[in-house]
Amino acid sequence: MDAAEFRRRGKEMVDYVADYLENIEKRQVYPDVEPGYLRSLIPEEAPEEAESYEDVVKDIERVIMPGVTHWHSPYFYAYFPTAHSFPAMLADMLCGAIGCIGFSWAASPACTELETVMLDWLGKMLKLPEDFLAGTEGRGGGVIQGTASEATLIALLAARSKIVKLIQADHPDRSETDIISKLVAYSSDQAHSSVERAGLIGGVRMKKMPTDSKFSVRGAALQKVLEEDRAAGLIPFFFCATLGTTPSCAFDCITELGPICNAEKIWMHIDAAYAGSAFICPEFRPLLNGVEFADSFNFNPHKWLLVNFDCSFICHISSHLISLQHWQIPLGRRFRSLKMWFVFRMYGLKGLQAYIRKHVGLAKEFETLVRADQRFEISADVVLGLVCFRFKGSNELNETLLKRINRARKIHLVPCQLAGKFVLRFAVCARTTEREIRSENHIRPGQNGATSSRLTRSRRTLSRTPGSRAIGGKAYRRSLGQVCTMASEPQWSWMSQREPEGTVRHLSRKQVHLSQAKNSPYLLHHLGMRFHSPGLGPCLNRMSAPIFRCLGICTALNKMSLP
Repeated sequence: MDAAEFRRRGKEMVDYVADYLENIEKRQVYPDVEPGYLRSLIPEEAPEEAESYEDVVKDIERVIMPGVTHWHSPYFYAYFPTAHSFPAMLADMLCGAIGCIGFSWAASPACTELETVMLDWLGKMLKLPEDFLAGTEGRGGGVIQGTASEATLIALLAARSKIVKLIQADHPDRSETDIISKLVAYSSDQAHSSVERAGLIGGVRMKKMPTDSKFSVRGAALQKVLEEDRAAGLIPFFFCATLGTTPSCAFDCITELGPICNAEKIWMHIDAAYAGSAFICPEFRPLLNGVEFADSFNFNPHKWLLVNFDCSFICHISSHLISLQHWQIPLGRRFRSLKMWFVFRMYGLKGLQAYIRKHVGLAKEFETLVRADQRFEISADVVLGLVCFRFKGSNELNETLLKRINRARKIHLVPCQLAGKFVLRFAVCARTTEREIRSENHIRPGQNGATSSRLTRSRRTLSRTPGSRAIGGKAYRRSLGQVCTMASEPQWSWMSQREPEGTVRHLSRKQVHLSQAKNSPYLLHHLGMRFHSPGLGPCLNRMSAPIFRCLGICTALNKMSLP
């Protein structure tokens, strides 16, 4: 392929990518394939002779797309979001073209310096203490890691090295092996599995701290464990606080934990992989109060700041390291700061804040719908873009519900365990869930105490994310309104009109009235269900807030025996 063909093929690929993203809601969010599906679709060996570009592109749809989980689909509510945007994609293209291996300043001055400046930009967005910023004097600073897992491991290894040197300075006769055998690190029992893995790789004990009713580690609990471990001859040296835990987006109380760690000379690392992006919004910045006590801090812009994977930010106070090779496990590194530069400039701080606020607002709306029905419960505080909820009843019932939801492959959710309960996680993920819905939902008393509900047709606004600029054309034009009205479109014919005993009925837009017995569970109206199952209660009919329809919960509950 020469430059002329590259120009032509590049334009074709840009069109393919744009079409893919603009029409992603038409694809099944979760693939219907079995492990090993791909091997039978491609040869067992690489071709000896060159194949044409056309043949390769044809195989994208035949081989690759059938096995893709579409993380950027408006029907993807699993895990946490993974960010992407057109500016970041363009920057990644340039990064690939430059193709530098930026392990030192000499290897690529622009790569080294732009990364330093971008991380200072980011630190200032978060209003981090000056000690975390490189500035012009290089007092602190950070580096882009591939993932938060790498960042946590780096922090733990740095803390281990520091404590070994401190102890050997006072006790030169003690060997490194002896000291490491006594070291103990701590994290929340809600912390990500990568924290435990960091302890395994670092060869140190990792103790999980119990959490309170809010799934938060408190200062008193840490102080108690430290006293017990020191009395047992162990050496506490590292605590990983989590801001925005993976199961429920809970926050450890670092304003209590930080002073204890400082007094005990314990390295405190803060892992805010998901939640960290939200701290650019003033209303969420108080969640980071106490960061001044930390030795290191990391979060993933590739989760929520519209910067494509991989891009994980870690900073450390008062560091004097300049060569990036000393900040990471690998030697080589990509020019990842380019995509931050593109995104920060083309969205601006206000655009990024608007994006995060929109996601949080959608999560709050979902929470409101869940709380409106006594048959469902919220399992953890809804702080950002994650809602943990469950159907009141046994774990087995909720497991069955989730299996049916995912088996339908219309939307994708994942679970978690909270206080021994099986919980469903609803995470607002897709960039395309920019929602401008103008709707009126009327819930008013009917005759004889009955409840009536009428849904006026939702109207969606297809517009760009506030603050985005100059990507042009039809970029960013899909809204959550599309998701919320999708149920009434032809491709949603899987939503059955059947109504035998114990099944679900979905009504057309014209069938807008609900008149059933009083005390009909409000949430189940929103689920769009009609049940005749014994013991379930009043017959339910019609959805007045369309977001639940896209969840497919109505279909998942079909034929289930509910209490």
